Amino acid sequence: MDLFTQVKMAVSVKEAAEYYGLEVKRGSMVCCPFHNDHTPSMKLNEDYFYCFGCGATGDVIDLVAKLFNLSSYDAAKKLADDFGIDPDKPPAAAALRKTKYPLAKTFQNETLHCQRILCDYLHLLEHWKVQYAPKTPEDTLDDRFVEACQMLDYIEDLTDILTFAELEVRVKTVDMLQKDGMINRLEERLKRTAKEVDARDETEIG
Repeated sequence: MDLFTQVKMAVSVKEAAEYYGLEVKRGSMVCCPFHNDHTPSMKLNEDYFYCFGCGATGDVIDLVAKLFNLSSYDAAKKLADDFGIDPDKPPAAAALRKTKYPLAKTFQNETLHCQRILCDYLHLLEHWKVQYAPKTPEDTLDDRFVEACQMLDYIEDLTDILTFAELEVRVKTVDMLQKDGMINRLEERLKRTAKEVDARDETEIG
C-alpha cells in the first residue's frame, strides 16, 4: 500500500484540521484558512473538504499541502510523521477508522438520490407557498398552500441534515427515509405533479 493511500485511510480531514489548529464548529464547519473568512464556510467531510466561499476542495493531503505550502508528497510525509503512521507496516489505525463508518460507500448513491428528491420537493413547496397563497382573508385555503406551510420547515431540516450533518447522522437519516417509504412517496408525487403540469400546458397550447 502506497503512502498516499495509507495516510488517507488513517487520517480523516476533520482529524487533520483539528490537529493543525483549525477550530471546528457545529456541523463540522470551519473558517476557511485559504481566504479572508469571518464566518465558517468550509465543510469538513470524512474524506474531503469543500469551501462554499472560495471553492477550495480536496482530500486530507490536499488540505495539509495548502496549509503549509507543501507538495503532495511532503504533505503526506508530514501527516505520516505527525500521526505516527509507519508506511512499512500495515495501517492498523486506518482499518479501525474505516470500520467506524462501514456504510459510507454503500449509502453514497442513496444519499444523493434522497437529496435530489428532497430538493425538488422543497422547490415545489416554495413555489406553491407563493403561487397559491390566499389573496384575501376570505379566500379558501388551497391544499397546496396548506401543504407548503406544513412541510417546508421539515423538508428544509432534512436537506440540511443530508448536506451538513456528520456521516453517521446522514446514514441514519437516509435509512429512515427509505424504510418509512417517504422518498418513494415524494418521488411518485413529483412525477404526478410534473405530468399534471405537462397536461395543463398541452391543454393551454391546444
